[in-house]
Amino acid sequence: MFSNPIAVFSPFALMNRLLLHPLLLVSCVAMGSMAPVVLRSDPVRAVPSHLSRQSFVADAVARSGPAVVTLETARTVKRSALSGMPQGLLMDPLFRRFFQMPGGRAPQQRVQRGQGSGVIFDSRGLLLTNAHVVEGADTLSVELTDGRRAKGAVVGTDPLTDLAVVRLDGTGPWPTAVLGNSDRLRVGDWAIAVGNPFGLENTVTMGIISNLNRNVSQLGISGKRLDLIQTDAAINPGNSGGPLLNADGEVVGINTLVRSGPGAGLGFAIPINRAQTIARQLVATGRASHPVIGIGLADGPNGPVIRSVQPGGPASKAGLQPDDQIVSIDGKPMNDAADVVSAIDRKGVGRLLTMTIDRGKARVEISLKPMDLAQMKS
Repeated sequence: MFSNPIAVFSPFALMNRLLLHPLLLVSCVAMGSMAPVVLRSDPVRAVPSHLSRQSFVADAVARSGPAVVTLETARTVKRSALSGMPQGLLMDPLFRRFFQMPGGRAPQQRVQRGQGSGVIFDSRGLLLTNAHVVEGADTLSVELTDGRRAKGAVVGTDPLTDLAVVRLDGTGPWPTAVLGNSDRLRVGDWAIAVGNPFGLENTVTMGIISNLNRNVSQLGISGKRLDLIQTDAAINPGNSGGPLLNADGEVVGINTLVRSGPGAGLGFAIPINRAQTIARQLVATGRASHPVIGIGLADGPNGPVIRSVQPGGPASKAGLQPDDQIVSIDGKPMNDAADVVSAIDRKGVGRLLTMTIDRGKARVEISLKPMDLAQMKS
């Protein structure tokens, strides 16, 4: 019917037909009318030996994770039996007589329990955590990742930096974390948060260092003196006091704050270099010192400006005046009030610093020594 049967088939149809008719395939090869069909498959590629499925996060957590602990606190809270009633009504004799409330009735008590995280930084059983985790605690229990439990005693707290040191009761041995250098952090470095959010022990989250030197006043928090590490690693309630690790498993911060609601996903940690300084003071004396010079600051259009000078303080004695604009401290330019506070903190109590100021059209250099905040208050 067709003069050339092969011409009406596509190559794929022809191949299928030839495979169905081996004799026809042999005859075609013998006649040389077509090339032999060779079916090939790509060879399986071997995985290079230098690649590993092991996560660097797992290695980092294995290095310092055993030193991360859970802190459980209990504190006694007193409240009136009718605490929801207006105070004036509670004091009314007729009201008290009607409800048979004796005048000397003792307030009711209840036990309030809390939980947080911490990290052991010293083989003597010393651990760092947040001051707000242990604040007002009557009892303190610590659980390690290996299942051991120990009682803890607060060595000292510093509400101004939200840091506390706790000593474990016992001889150990205690695992210790490797402390890093927070001054070497860069924006974009890996950040690994370890802690016990919502009571879920040994939870690990990862992100990056989002920014550095975030002043706590930028978050609308007053009464604290903190320059914080900002991270997008998830930090949830219960993570407070736990460590922030770098890619090498070194502790570079102590987790302290998290923003909730709009803008959630912003976590903050106290740099470990600052935390070590406070911890040493708390271990040595039970308290931390904070250098001040006795001035009130505001951010002006050209930099930080002195708004008030406390009488009898170092600034007053050195001759600083309201409306002086601070240009630099020890040669380092000051861009805002937070820079001034940080520079004084780094200098420390009793160490001479030189402040360059603009007063009107004149530029003046003034030297002074910061004093301890506790002495300034007294």
